[in-house]
Amino acid sequence: MTDLLESRDGAVVTLTLNRPDALNALTYGMLDGLMEAVDRLDNDDSVGCVVLTGTGRAFSAGGDVKNMAQGSEAKQGFDARARSLRRRMELSRMIHEAAKPWVASVRGPCAGASLSLALACDMRVVSETARFITAFAKVGLSGDFGGSYFLSGLVGTGRARELYYTGGEIRAEEALRLGVANRLVADDQLEAETAAFAAQIASGPRLTIAYMKKNLNVAERGDISAALDAEAIHHARTGQTEDHKEAAKAFTEKRKPVFKGR
Repeated sequence: MTDLLESRDGAVVTLTLNRPDALNALTYGMLDGLMEAVDRLDNDDSVGCVVLTGTGRAFSAGGDVKNMAQGSEAKQGFDARARSLRRRMELSRMIHEAAKPWVASVRGPCAGASLSLALACDMRVVSETARFITAFAKVGLSGDFGGSYFLSGLVGTGRARELYYTGGEIRAEEALRLGVANRLVADDQLEAETAAFAAQIASGPRLTIAYMKKNLNVAERGDISAALDAEAIHHARTGQTEDHKEAAKAFTEKRKPVFKGR
């Protein structure tokens, strides 16, 4: 049984963490597989949106601490281990900066490194059982995969520090209130609601959405001049796309535009 599944429905690709007996705890194989998938899917013009989720009753319990501690890298020196970790941590940056929008579909625990990956996604659809847990303090680790960066941006530095220092958690309703979750749905509707949401995004003007994502990533850094520069360049570029011309024509013809990602 593979621990990372990939399926497709139209322009939506779903990547599923698949170790349900271990609450989908992350392995090096999973992380490497996700890194390969990000790059491959980002260069596939037929893909409009990517969903990241987990099998069974959890998104993911985070890193498989036991297996990683017993693995070959546990025998490496500090510098080699740090380099190996940093290489795999690129996954969070890759998801965050990918041209394709990523949606995390979260049921049950989403902890540690998997919390960081869910936060690296553009948006999160969560079920009523979802629990976002930093967890690192409980295992004596400071945190990885960019969680401190993403969580601070979403909930503010004070709340992020509290959650990291205490190993605390955010339940579904609070996650929605804080902006960690974009949509909260019934547990038995998670897959259907996520699929509909992802399909809606995938049906949009894909080049335009890619440029929107670039603008928003620049805006996160808080430099207004850089944000205005990015918006000006990308707005001008999208004005030359076929999708923009189709939208303008559809507006005058009082119909819904048909976007082709060009």
